[in-house]
Amino acid sequence: MNAVKIPAGSVELSGELILPSASSGVVLFAHGSGSSRFSPRNTFVANVLQQQGIGTLLFDLLTRAEDQDYAMRFDIDLLTRRLLDATAWLQAKPETKALHIGYFGASTGAAAALQAAAEMGNAIAAVVSRGGRPDLAGEIALSQVTAPALLIVGSADYGVIELNKQAFALMKCKKELVLVPGATHLFEEAGTLEQAAQYAANWFLKYLQ
Repeated sequence: MNAVKIPAGSVELSGELILPSASSGVVLFAHGSGSSRFSPRNTFVANVLQQQGIGTLLFDLLTRAEDQDYAMRFDIDLLTRRLLDATAWLQAKPETKALHIGYFGASTGAAAALQAAAEMGNAIAAVVSRGGRPDLAGEIALSQVTAPALLIVGSADYGVIELNKQAFALMKCKKELVLVPGATHLFEEAGTLEQAAQYAANWFLKYLQ
């Protein structure tokens, strides 16, 4: 494990960068509100990606002090800037600058991932949203995403399914919407997180090569 510090404006964000040997891509994780780089669900998905030879960067979108401010957790523009800062940091590092880049966003992090992907254009190879709020990315950003995007939602995550379908309809990129049977918002039901992780791994393996 490689603990890293990512410069983001006037602050430094803590993260963990793991690069399996011969990985062709690296996925940045944008966690949801009230979560951190230690999110057990994102860590689980990251482990699945690493086993498939995909690099991962789990990092805090907010400092500890910032995270105490409830409004900052939902400041999608700020979260997007942080994700873009982390992306620029990866693109400048000798060991990662040649790798294809993907984004994995959960909850509010999915909106930041899609906004950042819209801004980065072809520099981002793929985006996956798990239990995400892609609708919070806004109509303009959603229509500007060019990276292939996969939206994973629990079939019992009522309300969020509808929001994902609305966002999906606005996207013009290559896209898929997958419902995981029986899963609620946090994918806590037996086997559901494993299914979501496998969908994500397959998507990234397809587009990060």
